[in-house]
Amino acid sequence: MNRRDTLQTIKDNPDLSVLIIGGGVNGIGAFRDLALNGVDALLVERGDFGSGASAASSHMLHGGIRYLENGEFRLVNEALHERDRMLMNAPHYAKPLRTTIPIFRWFSGLLNAPLKFLNLLDRPGERGALVIKIGLTFYDFLVRKGRAMPRHEFRLRKAALREYPGLNPVIICAASYYDAWMPAPERICLEMALDAEAANSRCRALNYVSAIAGDREGVVLRDELRGGEYRVKPKVVINAAGPWIDFVNEDVGAGGQRFIGGTKGSHLILDQPDLLAAARDSEIFFENDDGRIVLILPFFNRVMIGTTDIRIDQPDEAVITDAEIDYLLAMVGKVFPRIGVERSQIVFSFSGVRPLPYSDGGQSGNAGQISRDHSIRTMPAGIKRAYPIHSLIGGKWTTFRAFSEQAADQALDDLGRARAVSTERISIGGGHAYPRSDAERDRWLGDLQGRAELPLPRLRQLFERYGTRAEDIAVFIATGTDRPLANHADYSRREIEFILKCEKVEHLDDLLLRRTLIAMLGGSSRDLLTELAGICAEPLGWTDERKAAEIKRAIAILRDKHRVEL
Repeated sequence: MNRRDTLQTIKDNPDLSVLIIGGGVNGIGAFRDLALNGVDALLVERGDFGSGASAASSHMLHGGIRYLENGEFRLVNEALHERDRMLMNAPHYAKPLRTTIPIFRWFSGLLNAPLKFLNLLDRPGERGALVIKIGLTFYDFLVRKGRAMPRHEFRLRKAALREYPGLNPVIICAASYYDAWMPAPERICLEMALDAEAANSRCRALNYVSAIAGDREGVVLRDELRGGEYRVKPKVVINAAGPWIDFVNEDVGAGGQRFIGGTKGSHLILDQPDLLAAARDSEIFFENDDGRIVLILPFFNRVMIGTTDIRIDQPDEAVITDAEIDYLLAMVGKVFPRIGVERSQIVFSFSGVRPLPYSDGGQSGNAGQISRDHSIRTMPAGIKRAYPIHSLIGGKWTTFRAFSEQAADQALDDLGRARAVSTERISIGGGHAYPRSDAERDRWLGDLQGRAELPLPRLRQLFERYGTRAEDIAVFIATGTDRPLANHADYSRREIEFILKCEKVEHLDDLLLRRTLIAMLGGSSRDLLTELAGICAEPLGWTDERKAAEIKRAIAILRDKHRVEL
């Protein structure tokens, strides 16, 4: 069913079991869970899928070792086990990552946890080797059963500098452990939405649809592409709008209580070969002089550095500032003092708002100490509304599946239904039937080549990019005349056509920013935008005027939101 048919179905049949507002990872996770449990659900997202907070993370899947200091043992335990589930369920987009912590003191930070418990410390103190050793030992202990990755290790200064010659020579030692990272979190969101629709024909996900009003019986939706309005009558509403939760509740007539007190996090993507080489395929994870946890992450042939943690009330205004850029560039020197980084090496930047819980006591203190745990705040059905509204507060990428399950369980309870399926062991998108060993992968690729007749290097590239979804893409490519893009040879015309045909692209920026990594890795150019708009024209029905408007829109978004000048 295409978008137009879906909207017509909504118009003709407004009654539904669950309406989910917000197409980030938590909303889509709940949507997939409900779909697999046989519930009819409609998910609407005012922008593109995964385009808000879900796109602006540090691309980490981690337990959150620093949360141990705050006593959040339940969160860390849940996150570590969910991290390992993602490595199993989405191996194409969840990758093991060695993480190294350069350490400058032996005993610093021993009193941090008790002082925080007594409310005598509201900012992080520098953590020394002993504190980090205790934390990593506990980290290993929590996943002792069914261990997915190696234990942590410590190396004294001489050995650490031998492995990482560019590190600051004043370190006393370095610790390494394993977490995981996501090269393309937005594609995880998309593939879960597609999986949900494939599993349950009564479930539909729509991007560029807003919830604009509500009354006792229902909610009014607006098509942001063509302007039509549609009234739906849900039995349950899940507000998964992330940083925009309070705004959505206000729009649908359920405002008055503040749930969100978000903080802004910004990141830079650098073209800096020396820094990339110095990190040696490890994330470098450390404390800056102000106590902020910051990271240097090898990101394909680029380097990501982040992040900041600044309180913000209006999530639409989240854009990296000059002060943040200066801060992120300067912090590299603490760890790699001999490597210079400059503004001219920035190829992309991004900024988003964490949907953290609002504190009734105000938002003073250190933003980094606000809990990253998740909760559901419910406004029950009653005189004002015939349906409950469940607002999903907080959370982090690593724990989305567990949080989504919690939200789905709440909806199932409202509907008087029992859970039939758990998502604990259900693969996501291109993680389905994923070959686990090199030998299995080679057999898989060889079998695919026999059907698609593409060169093995090309099939391997598609596999690395899309997991086992590469099969459908390769067959599609092989059934027509293909050629590399003139302005970005890593992608081909038929590959882009498949994305346009099957992945709910509505705007040119969807393609640049969320279906591919073209923009994030610094591959955008005016010529490329013109070429891509031309490819979009036939499958999306774009006129010359629409193509020009899409190019203008993409240039503006790259300039205003990501500080990329074309």
